Amino acid sequence: MQLNFSPRILAKLEEKHSIKQKEVFECFFNREHNFLLDTRENNKTNPATQWFISETDKGKKLKICFIPIDGELIIKTAYPPSAEEIRIYGKYAV
Repeated sequence: MQLNFSPRILAKLEEKHSIKQKEVFECFFNREHNFLLDTRENNKTNPATQWFISETDKGKKLKICFIPIDGELIIKTAYPPSAEEIRIYGKYAV
């Protein structure tokens, strides 16, 4: 599994959310539960966007959104999750 970050996404993660590429890798490595599909009409992609919530090695909780294409995971975004996103993930991803 290879994570793919476009230069635009890397800049957005760093500038808007203060998230480093390394932290996204840590979240994938530390993930304990399943991925969920993003079924919201405004966020539909083909193939479907998937997401999960996990912690970095320092305990920073992040929501990671990505699209799996040809053996790569194209990172769409990552940011601190809202309480509602944590609730949804806790209910459906376990």
